[in-house]
Amino acid sequence: MNGKRIKVLVVDDSLLFREVIARGIETDPSIEVVARAADPFDARDKILQFEPDVMTCDVEMPKMNGIEFIRRLLPQHPLPVIVISTVSEAVFDAMNAGAVDFVTKPEVQSSKSVEKFLLDIISKIKIAANAKISRSNTADTVNSSAGKINTNKIIAIGASTGGTEAIYKLLKALPAEMPGILIVQHIPPVFSNMFAQRLNNQTLLNVKEARTGDWLEPGKVLIAPGDRHMKIKKIGDRIRIETFEGEKVNGHCPSVDVLFESVAREAGSSAIGIMLTGMGYDGARGLLAMRRRGARTIGQDEQSSIVYGMPKVAFDIGAVEKQTSLENIPQVLLAMLK
Repeated sequence: MNGKRIKVLVVDDSLLFREVIARGIETDPSIEVVARAADPFDARDKILQFEPDVMTCDVEMPKMNGIEFIRRLLPQHPLPVIVISTVSEAVFDAMNAGAVDFVTKPEVQSSKSVEKFLLDIISKIKIAANAKISRSNTADTVNSSAGKINTNKIIAIGASTGGTEAIYKLLKALPAEMPGILIVQHIPPVFSNMFAQRLNNQTLLNVKEARTGDWLEPGKVLIAPGDRHMKIKKIGDRIRIETFEGEKVNGHCPSVDVLFESVAREAGSSAIGIMLTGMGYDGARGLLAMRRRGARTIGQDEQSSIVYGMPKVAFDIGAVEKQTSLENIPQVLLAMLK
Protein backbone atom coordinates (compact mmCIF):
# COMPACT_ATOMS: atom_id res chain seq x y z
CA MET A 1 0.00 0.00 0.00
CA ASN A 2 2.95 2.34 -0.84
CA GLY A 3 3.17 4.49 2.31
CA LYS A 4 -0.51 5.49 2.39
CA ARG A 5 -2.57 4.43 5.39
CA ILE A 6 -4.88 1.47 4.83
CA LYS A 7 -8.50 2.63 4.92
CA VAL A 8 -10.66 0.18 6.87
CA LEU A 9 -14.42 -0.16 7.29
CA VAL A 10 -15.45 -2.01 10.47
CA VAL A 11 -18.84 -3.80 10.24
CA ASP A 12 -20.34 -5.31 13.41
CA ASP A 13 -23.83 -5.11 14.92
CA SER A 14 -22.39 -4.80 18.45
CA LEU A 15 -21.45 -1.21 19.29
CA LEU A 16 -18.99 -2.44 21.92
CA PHE A 17 -17.27 -4.75 19.48
CA ARG A 18 -17.14 -2.14 16.71
CA GLU A 19 -15.32 0.18 19.10
CA VAL A 20 -12.96 -2.53 20.40
CA ILE A 21 -11.94 -3.36 16.82
CA ALA A 22 -11.80 0.21 15.51
CA ARG A 23 -9.78 1.61 18.41
CA GLY A 24 -7.56 -1.45 18.61
CA ILE A 25 -6.52 -1.54 14.96
CA GLU A 26 -5.98 2.24 14.83
CA THR A 27 -3.14 1.85 17.35
CA ASP A 28 -1.19 0.76 14.26
CA PRO A 29 -0.03 3.92 12.43
CA SER A 30 -0.49 2.32 9.01
CA ILE A 31 -4.25 1.78 9.54
CA GLU A 32 -7.06 4.33 9.47
CA VAL A 33 -10.64 3.38 10.30
CA VAL A 34 -12.61 5.51 7.82
CA ALA A 35 -16.06 4.32 8.91
CA ARG A 36 -18.03 1.94 11.12
CA ALA A 37 -21.27 0.19 10.16
CA ALA A 38 -23.87 -1.69 12.22
CA ASP A 39 -25.32 -3.88 9.44
CA PRO A 40 -24.82 -4.79 5.76
CA PHE A 41 -27.13 -2.04 4.46
CA ASP A 42 -25.31 0.61 6.44
CA ALA A 43 -22.01 -0.94 5.28
CA ARG A 44 -22.97 -0.79 1.60
CA ASP A 45 -23.60 2.95 1.87
CA LYS A 46 -20.32 3.49 3.72
CA ILE A 47 -18.40 1.54 1.03
CA LEU A 48 -19.75 3.89 -1.64
CA GLN A 49 -19.05 6.96 0.50
CA PHE A 50 -15.57 6.13 1.88
CA GLU A 51 -14.10 3.61 -0.63
CA PRO A 52 -12.23 1.55 2.01
CA ASP A 53 -9.25 -0.64 1.10
CA VAL A 54 -10.29 -3.44 3.48
CA MET A 55 -13.49 -4.36 5.34
CA THR A 56 -13.76 -6.37 8.56
CA CYS A 57 -17.15 -8.01 8.81
CA ASP A 58 -18.95 -9.95 11.53
CA VAL A 59 -20.56 -13.20 10.37
CA GLU A 60 -23.62 -13.06 12.66
CA MET A 61 -25.63 -9.90 11.94
CA PRO A 62 -29.29 -8.88 11.80
CA LYS A 63 -31.07 -8.14 8.48
CA MET A 64 -28.51 -10.18 6.50
CA ASN A 65 -25.65 -12.41 7.69
CA GLY A 66 -22.07 -11.63 6.78
CA ILE A 67 -21.74 -14.53 4.33
CA GLU A 68 -24.79 -13.51 2.29
CA PHE A 69 -23.57 -9.90 2.38
CA ILE A 70 -20.13 -10.87 1.02
CA ARG A 71 -21.72 -13.03 -1.67
CA ARG A 72 -23.87 -10.13 -2.88
CA LEU A 73 -21.35 -7.36 -2.32
CA LEU A 74 -18.19 -8.61 -3.99
CA PRO A 75 -19.47 -8.88 -7.58
CA GLN A 76 -20.38 -5.15 -7.39
CA HIS A 77 -17.58 -3.92 -5.11
CA PRO A 78 -14.50 -6.17 -5.21
CA LEU A 79 -13.02 -5.49 -1.77
CA PRO A 80 -10.78 -7.60 0.51
CA VAL A 81 -12.93 -8.78 3.42
CA ILE A 82 -11.75 -10.27 6.71
CA VAL A 83 -14.55 -12.06 8.52
CA ILE A 84 -14.79 -12.14 12.28
CA SER A 85 -16.57 -15.17 13.65
CA THR A 86 -17.05 -17.42 16.63
CA VAL A 87 -15.50 -20.88 16.20
CA SER A 88 -17.72 -22.41 13.53
CA GLU A 89 -17.68 -23.78 10.02
CA ALA A 90 -19.27 -20.51 8.86
CA VAL A 91 -15.77 -19.12 8.26
CA PHE A 92 -15.28 -21.59 5.40
CA ASP A 93 -18.61 -20.52 3.88
CA ALA A 94 -17.37 -16.93 4.11
CA MET A 95 -14.08 -17.85 2.40
CA ASN A 96 -16.10 -19.66 -0.25
CA ALA A 97 -18.16 -16.49 -0.73
CA GLY A 98 -14.95 -14.55 -1.38
CA ALA A 99 -13.54 -13.37 1.96
CA VAL A 100 -9.74 -13.21 2.05
CA ASP A 101 -9.19 -14.36 5.64
CA PHE A 102 -10.85 -14.83 9.02
CA VAL A 103 -10.20 -14.08 12.69
CA THR A 104 -11.96 -15.73 15.62
CA LYS A 105 -13.78 -13.57 18.15
CA PRO A 106 -11.94 -13.22 21.45
CA GLU A 107 -13.45 -13.62 24.90
CA VAL A 108 -14.21 -9.99 25.74
CA GLN A 109 -13.57 -10.72 29.45
CA SER A 110 -9.96 -11.72 28.74
CA SER A 111 -7.69 -8.78 27.95
CA LYS A 112 -4.97 -11.20 26.78
CA SER A 113 -7.37 -12.80 24.32
CA VAL A 114 -8.49 -9.36 23.02
CA GLU A 115 -4.88 -8.23 22.62
CA LYS A 116 -3.96 -11.33 20.60
CA PHE A 117 -7.11 -10.88 18.48
CA LEU A 118 -6.19 -7.25 17.67
CA LEU A 119 -2.60 -8.13 16.72
CA ASP A 120 -3.96 -10.92 14.55
CA ILE A 121 -6.43 -8.68 12.78
CA ILE A 122 -3.88 -5.87 12.24
CA SER A 123 -1.51 -8.34 10.58
CA LYS A 124 -4.32 -9.76 8.41
CA ILE A 125 -5.51 -6.27 7.37
CA LYS A 126 -2.00 -5.50 6.09
CA ILE A 127 -1.95 -8.73 4.06
CA ALA A 128 -5.52 -8.20 2.81
CA ALA A 129 -4.71 -4.67 1.60
CA ASN A 130 -2.48 -6.27 -1.06
CA ALA A 131 -4.66 -9.31 -1.74
CA LYS A 132 -6.45 -10.08 -4.98
CA ILE A 133 -10.15 -10.83 -4.80
CA SER A 134 -10.86 -14.28 -6.14
CA ARG A 135 -13.33 -14.80 -8.96
CA SER A 136 -14.70 -18.13 -7.90
CA ASN A 137 -14.15 -20.37 -10.91
CA THR A 138 -13.65 -23.92 -9.76
CA ALA A 139 -11.52 -26.41 -11.61
CA ASP A 140 -13.58 -29.16 -13.22
CA THR A 141 -13.12 -32.69 -11.97
CA VAL A 142 -10.32 -34.19 -13.99
CA ASN A 143 -11.04 -37.35 -15.95
CA SER A 144 -8.41 -39.82 -14.78
CA SER A 145 -9.46 -42.71 -17.03
CA ALA A 146 -7.10 -41.54 -19.77
CA GLY A 147 -4.24 -43.42 -18.12
CA LYS A 148 -3.16 -45.20 -14.98
CA ILE A 149 -2.19 -42.99 -12.04
CA ASN A 150 0.97 -43.93 -10.18
CA THR A 151 -0.23 -44.09 -6.57
CA ASN A 152 3.24 -44.93 -5.21
CA LYS A 153 4.10 -41.23 -5.11
CA ILE A 154 3.62 -38.73 -2.27
CA ILE A 155 2.04 -35.31 -2.82
CA ALA A 156 2.91 -32.49 -0.39
CA ILE A 157 1.01 -29.19 -0.49
CA GLY A 158 1.68 -25.91 1.34
CA ALA A 159 -0.58 -22.82 1.58
CA SER A 160 -1.41 -19.77 3.68
CA THR A 161 -3.70 -16.75 3.00
CA GLY A 162 -6.37 -17.80 0.48
CA GLY A 163 -5.29 -21.42 0.87
CA THR A 164 -8.47 -22.96 2.30
CA GLU A 165 -10.36 -22.17 -0.91
CA ALA A 166 -7.41 -23.04 -3.17
CA ILE A 167 -6.98 -26.44 -1.48
CA TYR A 168 -10.72 -27.10 -1.71
CA LYS A 169 -10.76 -26.30 -5.45
CA LEU A 170 -7.70 -28.45 -6.10
CA LEU A 171 -8.89 -31.51 -4.14
CA LYS A 172 -12.43 -31.20 -5.50
CA ALA A 173 -11.05 -31.61 -9.02
CA LEU A 174 -9.09 -34.79 -8.22
CA PRO A 175 -10.28 -38.38 -8.69
CA ALA A 176 -10.52 -40.82 -5.75
CA GLU A 177 -7.57 -42.91 -6.92
CA MET A 178 -4.73 -40.56 -5.93
CA PRO A 179 -1.46 -41.10 -4.09
CA GLY A 180 -1.41 -40.06 -0.43
CA ILE A 181 -1.53 -36.27 0.03
CA LEU A 182 -0.05 -34.23 2.91
CA ILE A 183 -1.13 -30.63 3.51
CA VAL A 184 0.16 -27.79 5.66
CA GLN A 185 -2.25 -24.84 5.69
CA HIS A 186 -1.57 -21.97 8.11
CA ILE A 187 -4.80 -22.10 10.16
CA PRO A 188 -5.80 -21.77 13.84
CA PRO A 189 -5.86 -25.08 15.79
CA VAL A 190 -9.60 -25.81 16.11
CA PHE A 191 -10.21 -25.00 12.47
CA SER A 192 -7.76 -27.53 11.01
CA ASN A 193 -10.00 -30.43 12.07
CA MET A 194 -13.14 -28.63 10.83
CA PHE A 195 -11.41 -27.92 7.53
CA ALA A 196 -10.41 -31.59 7.18
CA GLN A 197 -13.97 -32.78 7.87
CA ARG A 198 -15.39 -30.31 5.39
CA LEU A 199 -12.99 -31.46 2.65
CA ASN A 200 -13.79 -35.08 3.50
CA ASN A 201 -17.50 -34.38 2.89
CA GLN A 202 -17.00 -32.30 -0.25
CA THR A 203 -14.36 -34.24 -2.22
CA LEU A 204 -13.85 -37.83 -3.44
CA LEU A 205 -10.82 -38.23 -1.16
CA ASN A 206 -10.59 -39.51 2.39
CA VAL A 207 -9.48 -36.42 4.39
CA LYS A 208 -8.62 -36.18 8.08
CA GLU A 209 -6.52 -34.15 10.50
CA ALA A 210 -3.13 -35.83 10.90
CA ARG A 211 -2.09 -37.59 14.10
CA THR A 212 1.25 -39.14 15.02
CA GLY A 213 1.18 -42.80 13.98
CA ASP A 214 -1.08 -42.28 10.93
CA TRP A 215 0.10 -44.09 7.79
CA LEU A 216 -0.09 -42.33 4.43
CA GLU A 217 -2.03 -44.42 1.91
CA PRO A 218 -3.44 -43.89 -1.59
CA GLY A 219 -6.66 -41.85 -1.62
CA LYS A 220 -5.90 -40.45 1.85
CA VAL A 221 -5.30 -36.76 2.63
CA LEU A 222 -3.74 -35.72 5.95
CA ILE A 223 -3.88 -32.10 7.12
CA ALA A 224 -1.43 -30.81 9.73
CA PRO A 225 -3.10 -29.76 13.01
CA GLY A 226 -3.23 -25.96 13.38
CA ASP A 227 -0.70 -25.92 16.23
CA ARG A 228 1.68 -28.78 15.37
CA HIS A 229 4.40 -29.34 12.79
CA MET A 230 4.06 -32.39 10.55
CA LYS A 231 6.80 -34.56 9.05
CA ILE A 232 7.13 -38.03 7.56
CA LYS A 233 9.29 -41.06 8.30
CA LYS A 234 9.80 -43.87 5.80
CA ILE A 235 9.53 -47.29 7.44
CA GLY A 236 10.12 -50.07 4.91
CA ASP A 237 7.79 -49.26 2.00
CA ARG A 238 5.40 -47.29 4.19
CA ILE A 239 5.19 -43.66 5.22
CA ARG A 240 4.44 -42.85 8.86
CA ILE A 241 3.30 -39.42 10.03
CA GLU A 242 4.66 -37.53 13.02
CA THR A 243 3.02 -34.37 14.36
CA PHE A 244 4.75 -32.47 17.14
CA GLU A 245 4.72 -29.18 19.03
CA GLY A 246 7.69 -26.97 18.31
CA GLU A 247 8.98 -23.44 17.89
CA LYS A 248 7.54 -21.52 14.97
CA VAL A 249 9.53 -21.87 11.75
CA ASN A 250 9.35 -18.84 9.42
CA GLY A 251 6.73 -17.47 11.83
CA HIS A 252 4.49 -20.54 11.57
CA CYS A 253 3.55 -23.73 13.34
CA PRO A 254 2.72 -25.85 11.38
CA SER A 255 5.40 -24.83 8.89
CA VAL A 256 5.40 -25.84 5.23
CA ASP A 257 9.21 -26.02 5.29
CA VAL A 258 9.17 -28.64 8.06
CA LEU A 259 6.92 -30.88 5.94
CA PHE A 260 8.67 -30.26 2.60
CA GLU A 261 12.15 -30.81 4.04
CA SER A 262 11.11 -34.15 5.55
CA VAL A 263 9.50 -35.18 2.24
CA ALA A 264 12.72 -34.25 0.39
CA ARG A 265 14.73 -36.37 2.84
CA GLU A 266 12.45 -39.42 3.06
CA ALA A 267 10.76 -39.58 -0.35
CA GLY A 268 13.20 -37.90 -2.77
CA SER A 269 12.18 -38.36 -6.40
CA SER A 270 8.96 -40.21 -5.55
CA ALA A 271 7.34 -36.94 -4.37
CA ILE A 272 5.51 -34.01 -5.92
CA GLY A 273 5.46 -30.65 -4.12
CA ILE A 274 2.80 -27.98 -4.68
CA MET A 275 3.04 -24.39 -3.41
CA LEU A 276 -0.24 -22.48 -3.27
CA THR A 277 -1.26 -18.89 -2.42
CA GLY A 278 0.06 -17.29 0.78
CA MET A 279 1.97 -14.43 2.36
CA GLY A 280 5.65 -14.74 3.22
CA TYR A 281 8.24 -17.34 2.29
CA ASP A 282 7.41 -20.46 4.32
CA GLY A 283 7.95 -23.57 2.20
CA ALA A 284 10.19 -22.07 -0.50
CA ARG A 285 13.42 -23.58 0.90
CA GLY A 286 11.73 -26.94 1.46
CA LEU A 287 10.32 -27.01 -2.07
CA LEU A 288 13.82 -26.29 -3.42
CA ALA A 289 15.19 -29.16 -1.30
CA MET A 290 12.50 -31.41 -2.80
CA ARG A 291 13.36 -30.37 -6.34
CA ARG A 292 17.07 -30.93 -5.73
CA ARG A 293 16.31 -34.46 -4.54
CA GLY A 294 14.48 -35.20 -7.81
CA ALA A 295 10.87 -34.38 -6.86
CA ARG A 296 8.55 -32.70 -9.37
CA THR A 297 7.31 -29.28 -8.22
CA ILE A 298 4.37 -27.02 -9.08
CA GLY A 299 3.74 -23.39 -8.06
CA GLN A 300 0.50 -21.41 -8.30
CA ASP A 301 0.82 -18.41 -10.63
CA GLU A 302 0.35 -14.76 -9.71
CA GLN A 303 -2.96 -14.27 -11.56
CA SER A 304 -4.78 -17.00 -9.62
CA SER A 305 -3.15 -16.40 -6.19
CA ILE A 306 -5.01 -14.34 -3.57
CA VAL A 307 -1.54 -13.43 -2.24
CA TYR A 308 1.41 -14.16 -4.52
CA GLY A 309 3.99 -14.40 -1.73
CA MET A 310 5.02 -17.97 -0.96
CA PRO A 311 4.69 -19.17 -4.60
CA LYS A 312 6.69 -16.13 -5.81
CA VAL A 313 9.60 -16.73 -3.43
CA ALA A 314 9.63 -20.41 -4.39
CA PHE A 315 9.60 -19.50 -8.09
CA ASP A 316 12.31 -16.83 -7.68
CA ILE A 317 14.77 -19.23 -6.00
CA GLY A 318 14.24 -21.91 -8.67
CA ALA A 319 12.14 -24.30 -6.56
CA VAL A 320 9.23 -24.36 -9.02
CA GLU A 321 9.49 -26.62 -12.07
CA LYS A 322 6.07 -25.72 -13.49
CA GLN A 323 4.13 -22.54 -12.63
CA THR A 324 0.46 -22.49 -13.59
CA SER A 325 -3.02 -21.30 -12.60
CA LEU A 326 -4.96 -22.94 -9.76
CA GLU A 327 -7.53 -24.18 -12.31
CA ASN A 328 -4.79 -25.91 -14.27
CA ILE A 329 -2.87 -27.50 -11.35
CA PRO A 330 -5.03 -30.70 -11.26
CA GLN A 331 -4.22 -31.44 -14.95
CA VAL A 332 -0.50 -30.74 -14.46
CA LEU A 333 -0.45 -32.90 -11.32
CA LEU A 334 -2.15 -35.84 -13.01
CA ALA A 335 0.16 -35.58 -16.01
CA MET A 336 3.11 -35.87 -13.59
CA LEU A 337 1.50 -38.98 -12.06
CA LYS A 338 0.94 -40.80 -15.34
